[in-house]
Amino acid sequence: MSGGRPGAGETAGARARTNGLARAALRFRPGGFAGTFVALMMAALIVSACGILLETGVRATVPPDRYAHAPVVVAADQRAHLTVGSGDGEYDASEQVPDRARVTTALVERVAAARGVAAAVPDVTFPTRLAAGADADADAAALTAQGWGSHAFTGAALTAGSAPGAGEAVLDRATARATGAEVGDRITLVLPSGHRPFRVSGLAAPAKAPAAGGPSLYLADDTAARAAGHPGRYDAVAVLPAGGVGAGQLADAVRGAVGERAEVHTGDGRGGAEDPGVAAAEELLTGLGGSFGGIAATVAVFTAAGTVALSVAQRRREFALLRAIGATPRQIRRSVAAEALLVAPAAGLAGLLPGIGLASWWFGQLKDRGAVPAAVDLHVSVIPLAVAVGTALLSALVAGWAASRRPARTKPGQALTEASVERLRPGIVRTVLGLAAAGGGIALSGVAARSAGDDAAEAALGVVMLFMLAVALLGPLIARLAAGLFGLPLRAGDASAELAAANSRTNARRLASAITPIVLATAFASVLVFMHTSEDHATATQQRDGIVADHVVTHPAGLPADAAERAARQPGVDAAVGVLRTQVLVPVGGGGDRWLQSATAQGVSGDGLARVQDLGVRDGALDRLHDPGTVALDANLARSAGVGTGERVGLRLPDGTPVRAEVVATYGRGLGLAQVTLDRAVLAGHVTAAYDTDLLVSGGRAADLGALGGAGAAVTDAAGYAQRQDAERSLNRWANFTMAGVLGGFAAVAAVNTLAMTVLDRRRELGMLRLIGSTRRQVLGMIRWEGLLVGVAGLVLGGAIAAATLVPMVRGITGGEPYLPPLTVAAFTAGAVGLGLLGTVLPARAALRRADGGLTAG
Repeated sequence: MSGGRPGAGETAGARARTNGLARAALRFRPGGFAGTFVALMMAALIVSACGILLETGVRATVPPDRYAHAPVVVAADQRAHLTVGSGDGEYDASEQVPDRARVTTALVERVAAARGVAAAVPDVTFPTRLAAGADADADAAALTAQGWGSHAFTGAALTAGSAPGAGEAVLDRATARATGAEVGDRITLVLPSGHRPFRVSGLAAPAKAPAAGGPSLYLADDTAARAAGHPGRYDAVAVLPAGGVGAGQLADAVRGAVGERAEVHTGDGRGGAEDPGVAAAEELLTGLGGSFGGIAATVAVFTAAGTVALSVAQRRREFALLRAIGATPRQIRRSVAAEALLVAPAAGLAGLLPGIGLASWWFGQLKDRGAVPAAVDLHVSVIPLAVAVGTALLSALVAGWAASRRPARTKPGQALTEASVERLRPGIVRTVLGLAAAGGGIALSGVAARSAGDDAAEAALGVVMLFMLAVALLGPLIARLAAGLFGLPLRAGDASAELAAANSRTNARRLASAITPIVLATAFASVLVFMHTSEDHATATQQRDGIVADHVVTHPAGLPADAAERAARQPGVDAAVGVLRTQVLVPVGGGGDRWLQSATAQGVSGDGLARVQDLGVRDGALDRLHDPGTVALDANLARSAGVGTGERVGLRLPDGTPVRAEVVATYGRGLGLAQVTLDRAVLAGHVTAAYDTDLLVSGGRAADLGALGGAGAAVTDAAGYAQRQDAERSLNRWANFTMAGVLGGFAAVAAVNTLAMTVLDRRRELGMLRLIGSTRRQVLGMIRWEGLLVGVAGLVLGGAIAAATLVPMVRGITGGEPYLPPLTVAAFTAGAVGLGLLGTVLPARAALRRADGGLTAG
């Protein structure tokens, strides 16, 4: 090595010597690189798992089942569109519709008139069930009702009787055998509108059962649409070609006929038109892999880069010696880069298989819980795997370059002197950036506190990211402050405690490296877990206080619309209200930044809503709710939408149909009951099947009400209803705790890894303490106190960041304060302190065994 500039002939030799230094460092100090390897491997694991889920969402398709023999399918656009801005800044903010957008009779006629079309079959399916008995009160078999025209592409064929006409139905042979029905018999169907008799006109043998499963019943096409509650509108149009017309030619002709009025599907796209759950799964997986994956990847890269920087910093004496004997700054940087090139690719590759395993487990759990259709498969390609390895390599190179800048630019004569003492202050640029991040976090926390709903959630996410960046940049200063503050009680303790306090103050950079992963684990896991507990607690409280009915009647398949009217006629009943639960889209935001937010909605029928449900009205009144064009909103949602009582709000109904309604009231229990309340008739024609979800009754006897619902109906009180709703929120609970587990688990491993690296790097220091007469017990006591200080400091800092994030977020969503279950708080406390002790005591024991072995040999 030379202090001068190498010539062209020397460059190859200098490069070879630099690479040799990197290989030698890896060979003779493998322990120093083990922590770096683990951190980069974990980063690749997280990035690959989330990337696989993201790609699966982007590529989510299912092969067609019901439409397998229809080469072209026409369906409505399943996204509601909102134009935001104007001029060059105009853009479309679209959102998946909550139910299914449908095509009209006019569109069916337009498709039928296209060149090369032999038949355009309007298709509609909806759930129904047979009602047994003359009084039609005891429900029997559940059925999938569909238009008879679907036999043209499903392969169903009559085996007896004739096709259905008005007031007639065709049963499949399995249903006919199960119920004993024959051609000419009368049956009663439970439809969304109520019980209705039909004559069995024929029996059919389907080629195979629909993918949606279960026995089938066929009605005339227009009758099926009316029975489902949306006359003249259909789920899709199955297009059959004339002789000699190919699928591509047919699709082009149909596209020309429908223009932008609908979407034309071929190939596997027909599966998405058949099953709206594919689009929902696509959004879920892209959101999970994108939004959560972005946060997880940031944390992973953040931690991995910190570990690489710590590894380089721990070798400052080696780099100082190299500078003292003439190594150039470029050679120091090249050596660090070469080490990254040796370790990072191997670590990245090692993380791929566990990453695929994590993605497979996660995807399987979503399938088991019904969040992803069974026909959607996990897609694993080289793209997310290459990104994961590249992320590990880039993180190592950037972090190594940043960490090597100071030892590389130190003058050779000063190198050994500077390496022997720790730098007390971070650089000016780092300090300014850290203070700016902290200031930004404080400012954004104020914005979140003044926001509501998704605005508050998005602002709060920025709060936690900015505060974490501030902790990373100002780590040494924060560590010195923490050591001074938490070290006060230690200085009053025994010799081990006092030594731990002094060590922590003197080695603030080392302490910062140990605290940061625990802060990460505590902050992110706390936000995810306590956000859910707070929302869950508020929801349960609002449900408990909001349902004032004596009885709540439910049925797994829903209740017909006339159930409320029949219940009102029962002896002793004061009020009976049917509730149809679904979702709508509401434009929220302000200025040039608006979007469609999904909101829970309830359509109510019958009189006496106030006697069965206390919405907690804050402004206005509910007595006009049955007037045309009126709606009541949750106060937080109204605030996000920028509307108040007496103003009009633009809603998108479950199928995307736009309506403008006057806000007649705002209320405070939308989270537990529904964020949007309107007349049932407004919603009934815009859902797949308008069965009531609940029947709320004041007065009456449970036995009489249970008979109204038929077989399978359940009658409970408000407490039982709230308990059942809690069970239905299990998917959200599982999702939040799983994400917290993934992030917390990663950060926990990173914390133990970093702590172990810092302790093992202190072998010389621990050996010196033993040489000057400290007992093994005293040294381990010092390490335990340091581990406790690290755990407590990380817990307090992480908790403070979580609080700054949670308070505005929870206030914006629930209107209340965060709810922290004591046992969960205790678990977090034990976890943080346990990480601090586990990551210090076990490596310290190993280091002391080696030091004691040296003393014995001496």
